[in-house]
Amino acid sequence: MKKIVLAILLAGGLVFASCDILTQLTSQVASVANLANCDFSLKNVDNISIAGVNLKNITSGNLDPTDVVKLVAAYQSKQVPLSMDLNVNIKNPTQQQASMTAMDWILAIDGTDVANGASRRTYTIRPSTTTTVPLGVNTDLGKLFSSKGVDALKNFASSFSNDGTSSKVGLRVRPSMNVGGSQVPFPNYIKLEKKTGKS
Repeated sequence: MKKIVLAILLAGGLVFASCDILTQLTSQVASVANLANCDFSLKNVDNISIAGVNLKNITSGNLDPTDVVKLVAAYQSKQVPLSMDLNVNIKNPTQQQASMTAMDWILAIDGTDVANGASRRTYTIRPSTTTTVPLGVNTDLGKLFSSKGVDALKNFASSFSNDGTSSKVGLRVRPSMNVGGSQVPFPNYIKLEKKTGKS
């Protein structure tokens, strides 16, 4: 009799455990699926430096002799390092949370792809909220601007608005979701290019 009772208790425990696992799995799947309902946009670009010179110094003309030397040397060597942070907004307009476990990205300047990378952090976007995902970029624009001339470099530097957006910066992202322990990316990249009044 004790063995029968024990068997029933064990079976009941397995049923409850299975229900709990099933509930968690259902919740996870719903959160993952809801990512498709979120809106992605390029919020702004921060901490921009070209050849180690702060972009604000370039656009304001507030360059000291050291800055000028850095820019001239970079252009002459055809190595123009660019460093900046791209901030991507993910807006969840629904009443259910969404989750993202990775995001691949491709950066374009003046319509030319210049860098790519990926964020491997997990983000939970709560209902009716917006989450900002920062993407750090370090790349070289030497080839791009050596072919287009120094004016292209000047135009790029002056294209940024006060809110940190530029019509010359284009970004494409492809979010991924963890399904059953595997990363499943969106089928296509999402274009996040944000136009401003400048060209």
